[in-house]
Parts: sequence; C-alpha cells; structure tokens
Amino acid sequence: MKHWSLAKAGNANKLDRSGPHRGKLMMPMWIILFSSLCLVVDGQMKISPETVQQWAVSFGKEIAALSARYSGAQLLQKKFKDVEAVVKIEEVDGEELVKKFAEEMEEMLGRKMKSVKRLAEAAEDADLYHEYNETLEFDYFNSMLINTVDEDGNPLPLGGDFQLEPNEHFNKLPVNTQQSNIQVPTNVYNRDPDILNGVYMSEALNDVFIDNFLKDPTLTWQYFGSSTGFFRLYPGIQWIPDENGVVTFDCRNRNWYIQAATSPKDVVIVVDVSGSMKGLRMTIAKHTINTILDTLGENDFVNIIAYSDYVRYVEPCFKGTLVQADLDNREHFKLLIDGLQVKGEGKVKKAMKESFRILNEATTLGQGSLCNQAIMLITDGAMEDFQDVFEEFNWPERRVRVFTYLIGREMTFAENVKWIACNNKGYYTHISTLADVQENVMEYLHVLSRPMVINHDHDIIWTEAYMDSVLFNTQAQSLLLMTSVAMPVFSKKKETLSHGILLGVVGTDVALRELMRLVPRYKLGVHGYAYLITNNGYILSHPDLRPLYKEGKKLKPKPNYNSVDLSEVEWEDTEEKLRTAMVKGQTGKLSLDVRTSVDKGRRVIFLKNDYFYTVINETPFSLGIVLTRGYGQYIFSGNVSVEEGLHDLLAPDLTIASEWTYCETDIDPAHRKLSQLQAVVQFLTGKEPDLDCDVQLLEQTLFDAVVTAPMEAYWTALMLNTSGIYEGIETAFLGTRSGLMRFQRYTGIEKRVAKSFLISTDKENMFTLDHFPVWYRRAAEHPAGRFLYYMPRLDNKGVRIVIATTAVTVTVGKKTAIAGAIGVQMTLEVMESKFWAIATQPNDTDCSNVEGVCPLQCDSLDIECYVIDNNGFVLISKNYNNAGRFFGEIDGSVMTTLIRMGMFKRVSLFDYQAMCKMNSHFVSSARPLLSPFYGLASVLKWFLSNFLLFLLEFNICGFWHTEPFADAKPSFSVSSAHKKKGDILQPCDTEYPSFVYEPSVKETNSIIKCGRCQKMFVVQQIPESNLLMLVVQADCDCSRQYPRITMEPKEVKYNASVKCDRMRSQKIRRRPESCHAYHPQENADDCGGASFACLSALLFFTCLSFSALVS
Repeated sequence: MKHWSLAKAGNANKLDRSGPHRGKLMMPMWIILFSSLCLVVDGQMKISPETVQQWAVSFGKEIAALSARYSGAQLLQKKFKDVEAVVKIEEVDGEELVKKFAEEMEEMLGRKMKSVKRLAEAAEDADLYHEYNETLEFDYFNSMLINTVDEDGNPLPLGGDFQLEPNEHFNKLPVNTQQSNIQVPTNVYNRDPDILNGVYMSEALNDVFIDNFLKDPTLTWQYFGSSTGFFRLYPGIQWIPDENGVVTFDCRNRNWYIQAATSPKDVVIVVDVSGSMKGLRMTIAKHTINTILDTLGENDFVNIIAYSDYVRYVEPCFKGTLVQADLDNREHFKLLIDGLQVKGEGKVKKAMKESFRILNEATTLGQGSLCNQAIMLITDGAMEDFQDVFEEFNWPERRVRVFTYLIGREMTFAENVKWIACNNKGYYTHISTLADVQENVMEYLHVLSRPMVINHDHDIIWTEAYMDSVLFNTQAQSLLLMTSVAMPVFSKKKETLSHGILLGVVGTDVALRELMRLVPRYKLGVHGYAYLITNNGYILSHPDLRPLYKEGKKLKPKPNYNSVDLSEVEWEDTEEKLRTAMVKGQTGKLSLDVRTSVDKGRRVIFLKNDYFYTVINETPFSLGIVLTRGYGQYIFSGNVSVEEGLHDLLAPDLTIASEWTYCETDIDPAHRKLSQLQAVVQFLTGKEPDLDCDVQLLEQTLFDAVVTAPMEAYWTALMLNTSGIYEGIETAFLGTRSGLMRFQRYTGIEKRVAKSFLISTDKENMFTLDHFPVWYRRAAEHPAGRFLYYMPRLDNKGVRIVIATTAVTVTVGKKTAIAGAIGVQMTLEVMESKFWAIATQPNDTDCSNVEGVCPLQCDSLDIECYVIDNNGFVLISKNYNNAGRFFGEIDGSVMTTLIRMGMFKRVSLFDYQAMCKMNSHFVSSARPLLSPFYGLASVLKWFLSNFLLFLLEFNICGFWHTEPFADAKPSFSVSSAHKKKGDILQPCDTEYPSFVYEPSVKETNSIIKCGRCQKMFVVQQIPESNLLMLVVQADCDCSRQYPRITMEPKEVKYNASVKCDRMRSQKIRRRPESCHAYHPQENADDCGGASFACLSALLFFTCLSFSALVS
C-alpha cells in the first residue's frame, strides 16, 4: 500500500517486531503470503496528530478571515461598541409582561364578545316581532347560486348579481362587505317554509354585521347559524362545493354551535348489536353513533356500550368509566364502531343498568362534566319492561335524560321505545334511512338546551383551536387556526317559553395569529415565545404546534391537531407543574432546563427557560410567555433623531420583519395595502399621523438602522474592489433584535446557488411571528465574535451551501445583551477549495521528525478526511454526496468511539405530534375468494351495496322540488377505501436523537479494533469555530462490528397495559363555570315522534331485496 512505501525504515522495523507470525519459516507458501498481509493489517497505520493540528489551525484561520472579511462582523461589533455609552440595558420583568399582554388580549377578545351580544339581541328582537308565514315567498342570496346562470344565460333563482371584491383583511378572498348571504346544506331544501321564515327574520342582522365591523375593524367573519340548518355569513362570499359538488357544511355540526347550544354533558351511547340489526340497520346505527360523537366536544365525556345476549364495552379499556370526548377519543371510537358485528338476541335491560351505574359513579367521584347526563339508546326494538330500572336509578328526579333512536322501517316496538324517552325527559326519533340521521340526532341538542333557554342564560363560549375549512381550501395559511366566540339565540315569545325554543347561535371568529400579534416578538428575546392553552390544557397557539402534515404533495390537517396537550409540547415539564398551574387559572412563574431543536429538528440547544403565566379573564384561556436565561433576560435601548434614523431606514439593502406589528395597518381600510416598512415611513414622515404604532419598537428600529448603516458602504466597497469577490461568496447579511435586516448580494441571481436564501418564503431564515431566524438563534448560543458554520437543511438536495454566522453584543456594566447577528452565505465549494489546498503535505516534506505516515495527504486512497460541525454533520468529504449527512451514517465505528470517549453526547428528543405509517402486516378479516363465482358475487355485492348507500345518502324528497341544486355525488371514495394500510399515516409518539460536541475536548485520537484489522483516527478542533477536522484510516472496514448510527425517529411503542392507562388517564382540567341541566318549568311532554319518510316505494323494496346481500 502507498503509505508503507513512504514510511521510514524505523517505522517498518517497529512493524516487523510487532508481527504475530514471526519465525514460522516452515509453513506452506500460501500461509506465509497470508501472514505477510496480516503484518500490514495488524501493524497499525500511524496518523500524525501534529500534522492534523497544523491543518486545523491553518484552515480555521482561512475560513475565519474569509467570513470576517465578507460579513464585516468586526466593523459591526465596533459600531455597537462605540454606542455603549448611550445605551441603557434593562432586565425584562416577565411577570409584568405576561399580565400586560393578558390584559390586552382580554380587551381585544372583549370587543368580540360585545359584537356577538349585539347580534344575539338583534336576532331575538327580530324573531319576537316576526309572525311565522307558512306560504312566505322570499328571494335571498344563496351563496352557492350567486353570480351563476343557467344554459340560457339567465340568473338562477336565489342567485343573481352579488358584488364580490378581494379584501386584504379577509386574506384577499372576494367578499361583499355591504351584505351577508345564506348557505344551505345540500340535504336541506332551500325553499322550505322554516328556512324562508328564518332567513327573512334574520335579514335584520345585516345592519348589525356592518355596524360591528365599523366599530371593530379587526373583526373577521360574523355569522348566525340557524337551528333549521341555514347559515348567514358576513361578509358575503361565493361558497364553493367540495370535489363531489356537494355542500356538506352544516353549521349545526360545528363546535361553536354545539357548545353554545348546550352545557357540558356526560353521554353513554348504548347500541343494539343483536342479530336483527344486521345489514342496513347496522349501517344506519353506526352512522348515528358517529353523528352523535361529532356533536361532542372537549368539555364533554362519553362511553359506548354494545349489547346483545350480554353487555360489552366497545373499548374494553374504558370499562366502567367516562372518557373525555376530545378528538383523539372520538376518532378512536369511530374506528371501533366500524368493526362492530351483529349476533344473538337483544337484551337491553343489563345495558341500561350498566349505563346508569357509570353515570352515577362519575357523579359520586366528581368525574365527568358534572352537568348534563344522557343515555343514547340505538335499537330496532325493545321488548323488555324497563320500569323497574328507571325506578331504581332515575325516578323521580329524572336526572339522566334518555334519548332513543328507533332504527329501520319496522314500527312494532315504536311505542315502547318512545315511552322510554318520554318518561326520562328525553326525545324519541325514528331513523329509517341514512338521510334521516343528521336531522334526528340534532334534536337531542335542542332538548338539552331547554333549561338554558327558559332561564334565558346567554352564556358566551369560546372554542378550542380549529381549522377554518374555507380559508384552508384557499391555502390562506396565515389565518389557518381560529377560535370562535359564540352565544345562543332564544325565542322570547311568551307562548313558547316553556318549550325552550333555540333559534340558533351567533358568533364570530378570531384568527389566533392575530391574537398572538399582541405579544410583540422583540420583547421576548432570541429564544423567547408566547403560547395559549385552553381550560382543558390543549394548545391554542404555540410556535412548536404543527397542525399540518404532508401526504404526498398535499398539506393536510392532522387528525388530532386541536387536541395537542401542553405536556406534549413542553415535554420537559415531566411533573406537569406548569400545565396544572395554567389549567387551574393561576398566575405564577416556573423555571425549567429544556432541550429544544432548531434547523428542522436536526440540532439541539440547551436552554434555561423561565415560564410566566396568567389567566385571560372572561375566557377559558391562559397565556404563557417564555424568557431564556442569559441574553433573554435583558433588553437594551438607544436613542437617535427621527431624521437621522429615517434616512438610514430608507436604504435599499434594509428590510423589517413583515409579520411583526410596527404599526397597526388593519384598523383603517386605507392602510391595509401598506407593508410594515411603508407604514413606518408614512408615520415617521407625518403623512399618516393617525397610525397606531409601537413607539418603543420604532425607537429600537431607528437606532439599529443608524448603527448598522456603515455596513452598506462596507459591503459596497467590497463589491467595487478591484480584486473582486471570492467566487462562491454569495450573500452578506445581518439582523438585529428589532427585526431589522440588511443584506448584500455579492452574486447575481443567475449565478447564485442559494436562490431562495433570504426571500420572503424562506421562513426559517427570516424574522417571523413565531421565531427569530435560525442563523440568529444558533449564533446566540455560540461565543460572540466566533463564527458558527453549518449546512442548512434544504428541500433541494442538490444545493450545497454553508452559512457562517456570529453574534454581536453590547455590554453596559456587568450586563450583556445581544444586539444582533451577522454572517455570510457561501457555496460549499468555497470551503472545500480552502480545505483541500491545506490538507496535503508535499512529497518533498521533511519527515525526519514525524512519527507516522509522512507526507500525509487527504487525497490518498487509504485516508479519509472530513470536516464536521458540532452536531456531527459533514461539511467536507471526498465523497460529494456525504455533504450534509450525519457522520454516524457514514462511519458508525468512529462516531460510536467519539461518543464513548465523551467528545460527542447523544441527546434524546421526543415528538408527540409525529405521524407514523400504520403497520402493513395485519390479518385481514375478509373471506378468501373460494372460486371465480364467489369473486364475481363479491364484486356484485360491492356494487349493489355502494349503490344502495348512495341512494340512501340523500333525501329523495329533494328530487320532488323543481328548484336547482348542486349535483349530488357519492360522498365515499373507492380509492380511499382500498388504500393500503401501510400507506396510511396516523398520529404517534417518536423518539429521535441529536448529537452535541463537548467543546472541552479539543483533540483526541484512538484505534478501533475491527476483527482482523484496526482503524486509527485523529480528531482536532478547528480553532475559532464550531468545526472539527477528522482524519480516518480508510482501509479497515468496521461496518460489521459497528452499525451505522442514524438520526431516524423511532416510534415509541406502548404495551397494551400502558396504552390503556394513558387512554384512561384523566388529566387535570378546569370545568366551564356555567351548567344548565334542569329547569322546573321545562315542558318534557314534547318528546318526539316518527319522522316523515319521503322515500319511493321502489327504493323501499330495493332496500328489502338487497339488505341481506349488503350485510
């Protein structure tokens, strides 16, 4: 091998003496040849640490000089040093800050509540003076039909010309701010007398909508959801049907409607799974259960019992208890319901006793909602005598309401089933088709609302975070997560008072991003942030909340996006002290040592965080802010004249954070098209003196603009220098704590490799509402004045760039604050060319005093040379494709040894919002295809069953009316039904590693024994950087003994017992303050009747003919 021929004789002799096969002269020739090979293998290559150290020092000086020259970091540090005499540094008072922010949020949310109250009063007054007219004819603007014409070019009835204009405030959606319009679900007849009377009555809300918007220009959508099914929305929009041409949106299914219409509730769903429920009846029953589940929210509790000959819990883990009806549990129940099988004889008495026992026990133990309690009985008939059950458990108080759902067309047991409901303050409905389910299930909400309506208690409710589907479909992700404030609307007519008639619910939306703008980012420091949680401990807003995931190229909401608990994001709070205090609505402070990740989760930083928290009065929300010890403790200020600052603010290389609020541009419509920089300039020049601006932030921004102004001249001088710019140096940049950025493009766009760096879509490297740029955050955790180098993780893997960044500080007395960060972005080739020029010794090197391979050259076949960063990621390697990879994936033996030696530390991180593929190895319950005939029969069965479900999915009565409506298409997808299980992503918990260099270990070398060979390596810290130089013997393969170390996340698997305990666990929560479960004047005689079945005889007989086949 090459390096042995270059070694000195002394080294060779030393090798000979160490050979294990010396003196065995009588062995056969092939053994002698083999042993001579072993001499080379066992005799260890010697890599000179001194040589590697020289390379590291030289390379460190080269890249430090390059970075300093093209960034201008020393000049910027000097400029901030020069102004330290006029700078004031103050310690941030977290307790004062969180109280101030909470008060501002309370004031903002209070304005929304006043708007909703005005809407509720107007709606109730309008109903009081409206007389119901069975024959009313009234044309209104239907949001599905506006601005559309028929084949002859004539406007469609309920359509017509409806002016729409894109509006900045409503995310550039075309809206009409002078008029609301009406949305009606496809399955509701838009000319029904109830609809027409309700629409006519609610016309009175138009003026209130407009007046509210004038009084509070920050309002977004305002609406009235009617109990009859229509939805009045302001401003008016064009409603777009789904991909099937159907409008499935029903306001009565929305959480804001359900929460406002009823108090919290405990619900036990009892479903009949006896043999008589087979086929279509079971399909309808499952749909009924799912619809009931959809009416529950995070303040409700639920369980499901199935019965036939015996009673069983759908989820055995939930036996004898109630679980919170959050999104996770509801979806879990739906999966289990889908697998229910029918068998045996229906004996409901035991199931009813078990249901009462669960509810009674919950009340005794202080669990559940401690408010409404209800049993939902879903059956095709009840033959037993239940009176003794009710006498034992429910009479005479009738504290538990019983709602009954008679499934199928058979009416034999209708009276029995109705008797159960009517004698337990419930409601009876008869569901014979899938189309009946929605309307009949909603009836129970109206019954539960009676006490509240009779008492006329207008409780204001706030919802958990949810995704606005209209905005999401238009990719308007800046307003993606919302909360709604809503209030019920009652009939005030005396003649119907005891019936407790709910007219509907009024509400308005609050974009959570807009709410979080009230917490100025600059006041929280580099790593600081703010977050909001609900009374149940669920996240409303948090910079680490990730509600979306990618499926292919599409962004989709995660199934559990709005039930992410605070403990799953702030997972270092292992004792949940922070969560408990906040859920209880307390005010206080907590300190935690945390591990947090940056650069898309690949790198870990260690922080000491102080959490300050308080409740937001009149809401179920709590606010928290986080300040990081060290630099995050201080904020500094300096003063310059407006004239001087304004001059420098107008420099072409300067921008400010577009997502921050320097000036409020959303109040006056005339300001909505202004960028933040334009608004600041307009305000400072006196052209728009009425703008509401953050004076403290403007002072900081002007100060930073003046202090950083010389950088423009410095960078320009470099550009004009006759020696030119080093090829591959692309962009110099800086950022300050006021959100100000300056950058200089040294390379034109056509030659620039990093074309997306520091453009508006490059959120990782820009100041946003949630975080400072990643290069700023990483520089803050590195000694100021030293450059930190890293390769950012890019979607385009062919782009190889390096970012060098360093912090700039100001010091007054013993207090030091970060003023900003500065750096340079270059191509990887710049560093590679410097490295390869250094990492080789010429052939004429004097090797007389060198022990080991000499001359040492990184281009040798038996040597591998690397430059890695402090997280173990490769920047430089002979292999082009290694750049950006984690070193442990390339050489597990060396990385394992470095970890054992303490030079690198493995850190475990957790992700409780991950999405994992379902296990594709599952046992199918499908019957095998026994013959071609059976295969044909299965296909026929599939076709007929889906065709039948399609017919039943829609109310056939709609076909009897001549009004046009959207083309109805089946709401199921064949492709999704047959999607491979292994391709489906589901929420999961994962653990993933990160690795951190221990800077106290400057250098090391070692020998790794790998079977018949040994591998030597030398590691040397590159001075004044976060980089390491690594030289490794390349002719010894250790992959068998040392597997690769990957950073791939691993799913955390829970055994059945642990999983059950986690699912059953009841975390501390704060119950809503109001409860309306009983009123002595309630008229319980209105307990339902058979629904009107508008179905053709042909379809009826089709159902009967093929019900067996469907099953």
